Amino acid sequence: MANTAQAKKRARQAEKSRIRNAGQRSKLRTFIKKVLTAIESGNKEDAQSAYNTAVPMIDAATSKGLIHKNNAARNKSRLNKRVHEMA
Repeated sequence: MANTAQAKKRARQAEKSRIRNAGQRSKLRTFIKKVLTAIESGNKEDAQSAYNTAVPMIDAATSKGLIHKNNAARNKSRLNKRVHEMA
């Protein structure tokens, strides 16, 4: 356990950010899964709209430091490729 006042404060801050980050990460994964389920259903219009909704969420998570920029680029690229491959 932390002994100094500043270490105790950092522990409190870390716990708050951990909880906030977990919620944001869950929200991000939900938006990605919505795109994947739309792709699996075979409806290209729904998949495209879900993708268009997910991209700003991925970018926001990147700017907040939740995920790395290469991770965001990879996710967007793979989702976009799967949406465009639909017949």
